[in-house]
Amino acid sequence: MSGSGEVIGAILILIGAIFSLISAIGNVRLPDVYTRSHAASKSSTLGVLCALVGTLLYFLITDGFFSIRLILGIFFVFLTAPVAAHVICRAAYRHKVPLTEQTAQDELKDYYMENEIIEAKEDKASVVVDQGK
Repeated sequence: MSGSGEVIGAILILIGAIFSLISAIGNVRLPDVYTRSHAASKSSTLGVLCALVGTLLYFLITDGFFSIRLILGIFFVFLTAPVAAHVICRAAYRHKVPLTEQTAQDELKDYYMENEIIEAKEDKASVVVDQGK
């Protein structure tokens, strides 16, 4: 039974390593912070998850050992990596980091322009109120 556990674990760990390699290549080759963040979050998350699941299955099949630490690691990587990538991209967009020239459509441009106008009006109104005191 230990031979099958080793094979299953090794295959999943190898798949995870391949996804991590694809993520590294994407970080080097892609043109802007938005596409790099996408490559880093999606493929590296999948790579780490495959490696952790492979490790979990290896120890479960060969030794009968169930590790709650590996389950927690899988849960936290699955939860935090995409959220962190989203926050980084949102911060980059709000700080006006330019998109690449190949970008076909900027769907957030109108939304943020409307909100900037509303925020500017609110800021002016608060300045007028503060000066009146």
